[in-house]
Amino acid sequence: MTTLATSAIQSVDWLAIAPPAITAAAALVVLVADLFLSDRRKPLLGRLTVGGLLLAGLSLLPLTGSVRSTFCLTGAAGDCSYVADHFTLVIQLLVIGGALLTALLSMHTMDKLPAGEYWFLLLSSATGAALLPASRDLATLVVALEVVTLPSFALVGIKRGDRLSSEAALKFFLSSVAATAVTLLGVSFVYATTGTLQLAAIAHALPGVDPQLSTLAKAGAALTLVGFAFKLAVAPFHFWVPDTYAGAPLPIAAYLSVVGKAAGFSGLILVTVVAFKPYHDVWGPAVAVLAALTMTVGNVAALRQRPDAPHSAVRLLAWSSIGQAGYLLVPIAASAYTAADHIGTTVAYALMYAAVNLGAFAVAALVARTHQENRLTDYRSLHASRPLAALSLAFFLLCLAGLPPGIIGLFAKVAVFSTAVDAGLGWLAVIMALNVVVALVYYLRWTALLFLRPGNAPEPKAVPDAATRTPAPLGAAIAVAAIIGIALSGAPELVLRFAASSLL
Repeated sequence: MTTLATSAIQSVDWLAIAPPAITAAAALVVLVADLFLSDRRKPLLGRLTVGGLLLAGLSLLPLTGSVRSTFCLTGAAGDCSYVADHFTLVIQLLVIGGALLTALLSMHTMDKLPAGEYWFLLLSSATGAALLPASRDLATLVVALEVVTLPSFALVGIKRGDRLSSEAALKFFLSSVAATAVTLLGVSFVYATTGTLQLAAIAHALPGVDPQLSTLAKAGAALTLVGFAFKLAVAPFHFWVPDTYAGAPLPIAAYLSVVGKAAGFSGLILVTVVAFKPYHDVWGPAVAVLAALTMTVGNVAALRQRPDAPHSAVRLLAWSSIGQAGYLLVPIAASAYTAADHIGTTVAYALMYAAVNLGAFAVAALVARTHQENRLTDYRSLHASRPLAALSLAFFLLCLAGLPPGIIGLFAKVAVFSTAVDAGLGWLAVIMALNVVVALVYYLRWTALLFLRPGNAPEPKAVPDAATRTPAPLGAAIAVAAIIGIALSGAPELVLRFAASSLL
């Protein structure tokens, strides 16, 4: 009894858990403040949210250059549920920065949404996203993933009385519940065969699993990966994404495409590269096939978008995000075939994608102020009315396409392509190259629309003068994304070196 009690003692490193803890504390502050603030002073909640996210970002600074662990069992060295290493810090920087830009995108829409609930849910989801990359056992991993997604359901459907928003939230909810059920079933199989939930301990135990239970262990690993595939909208589990993005508030669609995806990918990396590493011959080919299928489905569907269809701009970005998810899977698959760790390449690509994709959504949010249905045709000759927004969107689209002057996008795609070649996955490299060419078509088509002369389009509906102005927070979000993209395009090796040390 004494030994059991001693092994259950956990040490807590408060500095290590500061990023998610500060974000959670900010969520509670916003929730309580909402009870006492009058409607006239509700904008203060947005400033509190931005301040909390800035503090969470600053708390990453003392953690650089070291590896800190907490919530460890004293009876087993190295069995810690929370580890703040370089991989954790890079992903936390990405998700906190993405949540901060989402907050800036959201400020001009608060007159139509319940402010207190919105900011609380956004911070709650960001807390889970910051916790997830530090999780080193399956229980914490699943809980963190649900903390990311549960508030997201409400955020997607927060536009009260909006049919599209309600349908989007329902589809998102049903797909996520199915994913959670499959994941938990897989986790239970893994625990039954290994007797542990610690990721490192699972990797150590899998090679010695009783031969009679090896099939059950492999089934558990496969079901866990299927659950993450649902969460990440990996084909063929992607069906909920276009409708969810189109029905959600634009800032939330941007949040899901970047922060939600980054959190999910960090979880997928942890379970494959760490926990299920002994089964690399099982999950490696599966992830490679999913990568090829996902990028193909996303890019072909984006190519088929009708420019005059309602919400076609957001739907194109949704399909584009699915295609980009396929590229992000390639280095993970490559890690199964070589002794080298290619995870840094996935992290580098995610950093590039986060900045430019949030920028594209920010410009889409600006256009939606005057064109609520956000068709691709609404962007025709945007340079005439909003030249800086048009130039920014063109730059973001060229980065996503991997064309100059979006050098960072080109470097990221070349780095991903190289991992497939180095791993001997020539067929996957060929499919990726073909998909990059397909993506060029719809990215360039949208870019060209920005600078075309006005056609014989019907006279636009009259809009209030206030809608034609650019709100300061929204303009700041576009400017920050553009500055990051330009800086990285000027020195792309910086992000590649920074992420290259994100090893596990």
